[in-house]
Amino acid sequence: MRPIIITGGPGAGKTTLVNAFAKQGIMTFEEGSRYLIEQQSQLDAGILPWTNLPGFARLCLQLMNQQKQQAYNHPIAFMDRAIPDICAYLKVGGCEVGAEYVASCADYHSQVFVCRPEASIYVQDEIRPHSFEEALQIHDTLIETYRELGFDVIEVPWGSITQRVQFIAMTLGFVLNDIC
Repeated sequence: MRPIIITGGPGAGKTTLVNAFAKQGIMTFEEGSRYLIEQQSQLDAGILPWTNLPGFARLCLQLMNQQKQQAYNHPIAFMDRAIPDICAYLKVGGCEVGAEYVASCADYHSQVFVCRPEASIYVQDEIRPHSFEEALQIHDTLIETYRELGFDVIEVPWGSITQRVQFIAMTLGFVLNDIC
């Protein structure tokens, strides 16, 4: 199965959801952009999305392409965000989305699972500087971008982690035991 993307605006519980699949023994890949922000923040001349979005997007593209290639080695793999997210964030930032980004969006599972930001869990921090309203705008741009790229966008209903994991598993047609 091609790598399966879980995405959505900031503060939607994506990482918790991906981690629940990891606890089931399923291969998962962490959110590359968050990892890169943490890494680049430690460098004197670090490349960050709020100071150099095109440069940061190139770093994300390289890392996410590596993650996608590694995911092919597993029967099922979940991605916490993926290359189409880069395209959406470039749009949000008013930057051009180059052909290499669009071409790299291929070869993921056709269904993408989208989680909507939830005010009750939203936390603004150094890595997530957006207001909740901005998070909702990013979310809408993500949905629009995934649809433009030809993905079947499936909204994951808000609920317990167990309910959300079961929803995705049932949609994909597999069964998980002892979730969470």
